[in-house]
Amino acid sequence: MADLGHLFCVLVSLLHSGSCNDQPKAQGEHKTLFVFGDSLFDPGNNQYLNDSVEGGALPWPYGETYFGHSTGRLSDGRLVPDFVAQFAKLPILPPYLQPITHRFTDGANFASAGGGVLVQTHPGTLSYFKAVVKSLRQKLGDVAAKKLLMKAVYLFSIGGNDYFSFYTHYPNATQPYRRQYVGMVIGNLTSVLKEIYGLGGRKIAFQNAGPLGCLPAMKARDPQLGSECAEEPSALARLHNRALANALKKLENKLPGFKYSIFDYYSALGDRVQNPSKYGFKNGKAACCGSGAYKGQNCGGGRNGTEPYELCSNPSEYVWFDGGHTTERANRQLAELIWSGGPRFSGPYNVKQLFEHP
Repeated sequence: MADLGHLFCVLVSLLHSGSCNDQPKAQGEHKTLFVFGDSLFDPGNNQYLNDSVEGGALPWPYGETYFGHSTGRLSDGRLVPDFVAQFAKLPILPPYLQPITHRFTDGANFASAGGGVLVQTHPGTLSYFKAVVKSLRQKLGDVAAKKLLMKAVYLFSIGGNDYFSFYTHYPNATQPYRRQYVGMVIGNLTSVLKEIYGLGGRKIAFQNAGPLGCLPAMKARDPQLGSECAEEPSALARLHNRALANALKKLENKLPGFKYSIFDYYSALGDRVQNPSKYGFKNGKAACCGSGAYKGQNCGGGRNGTEPYELCSNPSEYVWFDGGHTTERANRQLAELIWSGGPRFSGPYNVKQLFEHP
């Protein structure tokens, strides 16, 4: 019966100019995910960097919820790209710098805590991606590698550190200077996307900049804020998000086959901070882990691991795990919006639609 079934498949495929090996399409087709970004997406790459800007070898309680131990992720459990990989029926992508045998046909996660777009915020993951492209070409051949790279989705979370750095150095910057700085960030980002396009990438997904002034770390830095958010960092994020949307639209018009998704992280996270109970959280302002105002610092004992800190009993009740990073439960909700959210939060495509796009 198996031979008859195969014969039927061959006959049908001849009529439809396909092949039996192409079946089934869409749902069953293997997916590839490449992840770029900062600490929001870093699965532990910073553990393998000698000059780590942020993160590094993280202590307990990071990782306590899902992994049972610290993995280098700045959360109690899985991050957004971990969930996106699982929704795509992929394994959770390990840190690219982890010295193991990698399966690059699944993709790779290059994100690094402290990473940014400009030179002073520690970029460099593009060279890692180029090495992966070279490896795929050697393993699969140029034609198959190009096909894989064109079908893959490239997921980004980048820019927050650039704006934190700018705000720290220029808290009272004029609006023209802010616009100039945003223009530099978007210009560099556009150059990176053009390079990825040149290497075969066609499907780009962005998590835009979040409400930077609402982080518990920002409240710890300026206790006078109370429960309010700092306006200047969030205003920078809004400027960036408008410029990012314009830049991606221009690339789509200019580059044949270029498709993109923008997840409105700013609004999705901001609403959870302001209205936590609407999403099943008890606290949207303070962190689960840390010390000081709104527990915005020193989760796990700070940089030297010796600072006192408090830890909540149930991270799933909180939006924030530490001063700048969300809990696994919040990450899952955000990842669901990236994956299959409607146009209000993810557009012009969501990531599921990007994967399915020919």
